[in-house]
Amino acid sequence: MIEIAIPGFGSLRLHHLVLDYNGTLAVDGDLLPGVRRRLASLSRNLRVHVLTADTFGTARSALQRVPCVLSVLPARRQDRAKRAYVKKLGDAKTVCIGNGRNDCLMLEAAALGIAVVQKEGAASAAIWAADIAVPEIIDALDLLDKPLRLVASLRS
Repeated sequence: MIEIAIPGFGSLRLHHLVLDYNGTLAVDGDLLPGVRRRLASLSRNLRVHVLTADTFGTARSALQRVPCVLSVLPARRQDRAKRAYVKKLGDAKTVCIGNGRNDCLMLEAAALGIAVVQKEGAASAAIWAADIAVPEIIDALDLLDKPLRLVASLRS
């Protein structure tokens, strides 16, 4: 669990990290450098979940040595499926990271939503649904490893 007290935002007790795969952890189906190591480190404090349509068919092999739960979602209504997954885990104890329109509902539902932009870009709706936006996944994962960065950005 990760506990973070953010003045004006609230106290977070995070148990789960839910991530989109392509556009978030990977670009063009390829896991980005540094992701595997950071997810392994975070998995000591958070249960890591990856939700994907697996557009390129590479998620299972790319995440083979990553301590995570991988869920491949059907192509239709992914936004609702992702939100339902987060609700089932407990939205108040979940942090989500994504970049697409199909991530908006989970970003909005989570106790903490982080949008990443990267090479694929980010849907403007995802950025609006998130609590914070960062340029790359490594930055997003480092926010959880160094929570004072979150405090600096989200306090009021």
